[in-house]
Amino acid sequence: MDELPIGRRVAYWRGRRKMSQQVFADRLGKSKSWVDKVERGVRRLDKFSVVYEIADVLQVDVQLLLGKDVERRPETQNCIDQVEVEEIRAALERYDQMSAFFQAVPNSPPLSEMRKAVSHAWLTYQHAKYGVLARTLPKLLRDAQAADSAHAATAEAKDAAHLLGQVYQIASSALRKVGEHELSWLAADRSIAVSQRAGDQLLAGLASYRVGSALLALGRVRPALEVNVNIANRLAPSRDLTGADRLSVYGMLLLNGAMAAARIGDGATVRDLLCGAEQASLELGGDFNHYWTSFGPTNVQLHRCATAVELGDGRTAVETHERLLDPIGFNAMLPERRAHHYLDIARGYTQIGNIEKASEMLLEGDRLAPSEIRCRPLAHEVLSDVLRRTRGTPPAPIAELAEQMGVGV
Repeated sequence: MDELPIGRRVAYWRGRRKMSQQVFADRLGKSKSWVDKVERGVRRLDKFSVVYEIADVLQVDVQLLLGKDVERRPETQNCIDQVEVEEIRAALERYDQMSAFFQAVPNSPPLSEMRKAVSHAWLTYQHAKYGVLARTLPKLLRDAQAADSAHAATAEAKDAAHLLGQVYQIASSALRKVGEHELSWLAADRSIAVSQRAGDQLLAGLASYRVGSALLALGRVRPALEVNVNIANRLAPSRDLTGADRLSVYGMLLLNGAMAAARIGDGATVRDLLCGAEQASLELGGDFNHYWTSFGPTNVQLHRCATAVELGDGRTAVETHERLLDPIGFNAMLPERRAHHYLDIARGYTQIGNIEKASEMLLEGDRLAPSEIRCRPLAHEVLSDVLRRTRGTPPAPIAELAEQMGVGV
């Protein structure tokens, strides 16, 4: 793709956006003839201002049109690149449900196949295979949207909506990992609307969790705290409403609320929410993955570490990691959660000035789930901090990781 002339790249992305030359020309304020000449290479694009206008209309990074960022580097094979982000964006821009009101929906995959595909996508995410997930997400989104539309007036309407709601949540989580926070928020918000049609309170609760995570990533901390706590209160287990799924979703909302409270330095609320989550985990009776939450006593401990880091209390985070962590429970958790924890603890060690241990945590996270370290902007920031504070030449493994990630001091 990067070897093609810029006109061919424009034609490629115009086709991907399903725009005719006339529609594209109208949005640019140009003639159809002008577009045709550009795409055939007859007219040169020698003004950056025009290239930026084209990139804006096509909704792609200008670097893609210039052919600079399309080739994937070997060390980031399992990351989500800009091309894949744009494909996911395009899938999120579809409104197949509205089209279903006006015409019959083309054949969609059977729901049995969709269930398998959605389960596989969840596991791919929880194993931190973000690049693999990104390459399947656009089609999965389109298929789930088509299935939801096709079954809108059938007895399987709620099942189809439930699957679409899950796919939106998977997309939201993956996009947040790589710093696409606005898109993550959009996908999570879509899941809330779909969850209502699915008639599933727990799916809606998890959608609220994803919204809270996206808001937190966007720096909208108080709204993130409010949405998590408010929905958690509505889902609080009672004598008549209990069960492993409900406890898991409720507990994760409390943990996410604790992260938001920590971000604004509200230690008292952090303690209250962590206590509530701990009680839910004890009632649950172990570490499970109900509703794809990975909730249980171990995850509560990991969030004790993470909230301490957010509060700037690296000492407590490190002590919790070193003394209270259940090795068996931790090692049984899926790679994404464990590698995420190593990144949190690396931050904790930097807070107390133990750069050697921070380096060890980054390397351990990279060994376990490379994408969680190499693809996340936060990990790049932590590694840069480690390099800056390392006396003399950094150890060879850290220097190699930094070179592969393209991180400097």
